[in-house]
Parts: sequence; C-alpha cells; structure tokens
Amino acid sequence: MNKMFKERLSDVIRRPLITEKATRGIDLNQYTFEVDHRAAKPEIKAAIEKLFDVKVIGISTMNPPRRSRRVGRFSGKRAQVKKAIVRLAEGNSIKLFPESEG
Repeated sequence: MNKMFKERLSDVIRRPLITEKATRGIDLNQYTFEVDHRAAKPEIKAAIEKLFDVKVIGISTMNPPRRSRRVGRFSGKRAQVKKAIVRLAEGNSIKLFPESEG
C-alpha cells in the first residue's frame, strides 16, 4: 500500500456521489464515491471496508480529464476528480441517507 495513505485511509474517500445514475446503482449494491486522484484500487477498497465495515467484492475507477473553466478573461483548471464505483458483497450495505427523526 502506498505510504501516502497508509496512516489516514479516511483521506482517500472524499464524498459519496449522489446522481441519478449512482442512485440506480444502489439497487444493484453499487455505490459511487469521489476519491483522491492518486489513490489506487487496493487503497480505495481498504478505506471503504474500514470506514463502513462492509465487504467489497469489486471496484471500477474512472479518471476523466481535467476540465477547463473560464471566468471573464481568467482561465484555469478545475480540481481533478476520480470516481470509484464500489460493489459490495451480498447482504452488505452503506447507509447514505440516514433516517430523519420526527
């Protein structure tokens, strides 16, 4: 495992992605997360298993190119984003939407 994330696996996972396509994947026990662009699949798997106490059976990652952004005469690049689709073992789930009380 990369020494960059060895001590702090919580830095690998940035946030869950809640899109229409991602919520359809929840029915298939697939969850989509935005992860650090330097993270490898074993690090993502270890972070998900440790943070959510689940069993991961597969990971698909995609690293799209950085997008340009222009505001007036100033142009720059957006932050680099890497997405990971995590498949969990049967019977495991991650509670993304906690039940509201009252």
